[in-house]
Amino acid sequence: MEENCCCHKTKDRSEEEKKALVHRLNRIAGQIQGIKGMIERDAYCTDILVQSSAVSAAVNAFNKELLASHIRTCVAQDIRDGKDETIDDLVKTLQKLMK
Repeated sequence: MEENCCCHKTKDRSEEEKKALVHRLNRIAGQIQGIKGMIERDAYCTDILVQSSAVSAAVNAFNKELLASHIRTCVAQDIRDGKDETIDDLVKTLQKLMK
């Protein structure tokens, strides 16, 4: 399997890429735990909503980073290899992300 191919629904990522993605997810998990603590401490609704919005923004940033990497590596390689069905898969993914 080529290093940047997603044809088997897996992807080889560099340690640097994995570390960056996991770091983002750990920060998001921390934000979620913070919101949970706010609920437990009976924090004011708008304060919780602001933090929840920050989590949504962080998840969106994670998705943008991962999507950009996917397009640059998996999608680009598949197109070079003549696998046009990858474009349909990308469109379906974008539709799911835009709900």
